[in-house]
Amino acid sequence: MSDPMRVRAAENGGIVDVKILMKHDMESGQRKDASGKVIPAWHITTINVKANGKDVLNAQFGPAVSKDPFLNFKYKGAKGDKIVVSWLDNKGDKRTDEATAS
Repeated sequence: MSDPMRVRAAENGGIVDVKILMKHDMESGQRKDASGKVIPAWHITTINVKANGKDVLNAQFGPAVSKDPFLNFKYKGAKGDKIVVSWLDNKGDKRTDEATAS
């Protein structure tokens, strides 16, 4: 299982600012190791963020996204919103983490 994501959410004036740092190697499938063998592609493909059970963000990533991607977005919300962030990668690995908007 991968390392936990860092999820921060802060409300200001009815707008919740969400910041997510996802720990993932994000291999493109185009790099080679020291012996010259191609490192297989391994990257996050889909991301879903829910606030109080409602989708606020759905995204698709590809192999061009850097290692340990950082995502920042805003939505209309309130303090105390329960934020649930989930991702799925091309090998079927999953990760879900939560935060509460402050």
